[in-house]
This record gives sequence, C-alpha cells and structure tokens, in this order.
Amino acid sequence: MIATEKSITVYAESTPNPVAMKFVANIMLVENEAVLHYANQQAAIGQSPLAEMLFNFPFINDVFISGNFITLTKNNLAHWEDVMLEIREFLKDYLVTQKPILSTTLAATTHATDIDATIASQHASPTTDVEKKIIAVLEEYIRPAVEQDGGLITFKSFKNGVVALELQGSCKGCPSASLTLKAGIEGLLKRMIPEVQEVVSEAMQ
Repeated sequence: MIATEKSITVYAESTPNPVAMKFVANIMLVENEAVLHYANQQAAIGQSPLAEMLFNFPFINDVFISGNFITLTKNNLAHWEDVMLEIREFLKDYLVTQKPILSTTLAATTHATDIDATIASQHASPTTDVEKKIIAVLEEYIRPAVEQDGGLITFKSFKNGVVALELQGSCKGCPSASLTLKAGIEGLLKRMIPEVQEVVSEAMQ
C-alpha cells in the first residue's frame, strides 16, 4: 500500500537528555531489531540516506534509528523549540514519499537471518553463562524502558565482575546516565546475578 500524508504521523518526545529528541513514526523504520547509529554524515554515507540527509541540518550531531523512532542529538546552534516542527515535517515528507531509510545493501541485510556487523551496536556475543544471563536481564528489564526514552544500552564485556555497557541515542551524554547505570542497572544486575560487582559505561573504561 502506498503511504499517504494522512496515513503517516510523526511526533516528538522529549528525553531525559536535554540535547536529544525522540521522533516517533506510526510505521516501522527498520526491522528485526536493527539499530543504526551515526555520529557524523560521513559514517552515514552508503548506509542510510535518511541519516545522511538529517546531517544536512547544521544543528544535528548524532542520528540513532531503531524500530519506529529516530533519536536526534543536537549541538548548541539551535534550541529544540525552534527546530522541532521543521524536523517533524521533514521526516513526515520523507516517509510519505517513501524514500529509503537504508541503502539497498543494508536493507537486504536487515532481512537476513544474520544481521551484518555494519548495523550498529547489538550485544557483544556472550561466551559464558553469566554473560548470557546479563544480556537476558538487559533485554527483559532494561531495553524496553530505555527505548521509551529514545536510547539503547547494550552489553559489551564482562571482566573481573565488571559489566561494560555501551550507551547510545538519548543515553549517550545524558546527565542522568551515571545515575541510571549505578542506581538502576547496576543494582538490578547485582540482585539478579551474584557474579556482577559493578556496571560501567564502555566509554569510561
């Protein structure tokens, strides 16, 4: 079915991170839990035409796409209240005209059983039962809540009792990220998995 202007909606949601805004569509943007994260326009070239075009806005610093939402992080060249409507209209027009979210190659990959490594930041492959348990807890208890805020937290490593996680989307650079890691995720993992002694951001290692 061809999308029409009336059938596509895009709305904005604030996040705990004041420089990040979540834009939610009423259609799926990427399938199979694919996650795309671009820190600059060069990284998006050949990967996501949509992300590449979003970087044409001079105030966009970071593009994160997952499921039916896009989280955009801005620099200090603009205030969200001044540009939010412009971004919403751009995204709606882009989706109505059915322009591609992903490059042809990457789109084919997301429908494959084995999602390619170029689709960013799924969990690191677990090598022990403890790591499998950590990922299971993150998936069941953490991911749904974090996605509501336009972010993603993924498992990167577990060494000597320390869990390293990667923060993306609105979580990246969020002032409350440290509190979320320590008071929220660390406390939960410690209670459910005795081997866990500490949780840190990968960037802090």
